[in-house]
Amino acid sequence: MTWRPSNSWSYRGWSAPSPPPSPPSSTRAAALWLRWDLALVTFLLAPLFLVTARRFAGRIKESAQDERAADGAITSVVEESLGNIVLTQAYNRRGAEEKRLDREARAWMRASVRGARASEMYEQVVEVVETLCVLAVIGLGAWEISQGRMTLGQLLAFAAFLGYLYPPIRNLGQLGLTLTAATAGAARLQEILDAKPAVTDPAAPVAPWPVRGWVSFHGASFRYPGSGRESLHDVTFTAGPGELVLVTGPSGAGKSTLSKLLTRFYDPTAGAICLDGVPLSDVPLEFLRENVALLPQETLILHGTIRENIECGRPGATDTEIESAARDAAAHDFIAALPDGYDTEIAPGTAALSGGQLQRIAIARAMLRPAPVLVLDEPTAGLDALAARRVVLPLRRLMSGRTTIMITHDLSLAPDADSILVVDGGRLVETGTHTELIARGGAYARLAAPLPETVTETVSVAETMSVPGEDTLMLRL
Repeated sequence: MTWRPSNSWSYRGWSAPSPPPSPPSSTRAAALWLRWDLALVTFLLAPLFLVTARRFAGRIKESAQDERAADGAITSVVEESLGNIVLTQAYNRRGAEEKRLDREARAWMRASVRGARASEMYEQVVEVVETLCVLAVIGLGAWEISQGRMTLGQLLAFAAFLGYLYPPIRNLGQLGLTLTAATAGAARLQEILDAKPAVTDPAAPVAPWPVRGWVSFHGASFRYPGSGRESLHDVTFTAGPGELVLVTGPSGAGKSTLSKLLTRFYDPTAGAICLDGVPLSDVPLEFLRENVALLPQETLILHGTIRENIECGRPGATDTEIESAARDAAAHDFIAALPDGYDTEIAPGTAALSGGQLQRIAIARAMLRPAPVLVLDEPTAGLDALAARRVVLPLRRLMSGRTTIMITHDLSLAPDADSILVVDGGRLVETGTHTELIARGGAYARLAAPLPETVTETVSVAETMSVPGEDTLMLRL
């Protein structure tokens, strides 16, 4: 919104009317030399313009900050409503969303009106100040004429001089207000620029080395900022090169926190986490993340083509390497069947591909990254039984030869794990192999136990879903 009062100054952009042609410098010097007393009064009154601008600066800046905050709130409401359009329609929330948007729009309008009023009031006050300054000088000049110390011509000449002096000073005050309003937006940006990352590169990092893949937690504990309880407490375990360590447990037990600590999105509040015996806090972040690949719980898809989404696993990869990764991830066939193949445009939340297909694209991306350590956070979460089965083989290929930390509720790969960690309440309550833990009959055995009174029936997917050539699906009825 742009406010344009009687003159040409505006709230978000400053402009001033073209000044009259400036008189020769000799004329201005003569005016000062002829009547130095009037010149002294003129310059003593000039700061009134800047004082007036300063008095209004706080009000205008506050209005600008409120307007920008309200503008951000409007954008947030619109983005949230569009992102949850299914929820809005399914629960008949159209009226509620309209009220939210109306509330934020009214807040923006109120802030805009306050700013416009402050701008207009400033203009009127400046007009009064300028008029009073000119009248004061003319009044003094009239008194000088009555005393015979000044002629009318001299007074008129000096009055003309005022027309060249006060407008630039007035415009300087207006420019100051414009910059003040502009800093309201700059302050919000500065808050982002000044935000300190949760972790930083070490002051004295270790030199890069050929990573073997040893991962070890030594009494690691962690509490999220602002949280009153620890998400992890005194966790200790070791994963050797090429081993598969499966981490399981009930929801909210702290499993995903392990992945965030291992990729150093956070540092432990106690204890240490090491890669090949080197504390992660001593490892440069770029080197660490080159050697630890993460497949997060959310299937992360970028705006772009399928090729670009896979390539971001290793920028600069050739088309042959991208296609090879897609084949290993069992994604090549469905990609090739698309009209534009690898050049098909996709985006977060796209409906053009299924959840399982998007997950296989993410697996292909991870396969391109030659990291010796792999972290899988719920790789089959959100997938139906058929889609989950289709990603098992790609996951096995992805894990081959890498130290893998798999965080999952799905225990279908548990028999393959070299070690299983059961986490509950942020604590490591059981460790061992699948066979050992089942024999103990503890927490893991309860998690792995099948539901009572279930019947397993093999149903042909081709018959039930009309998907020719697909594997059969095991359904629990």
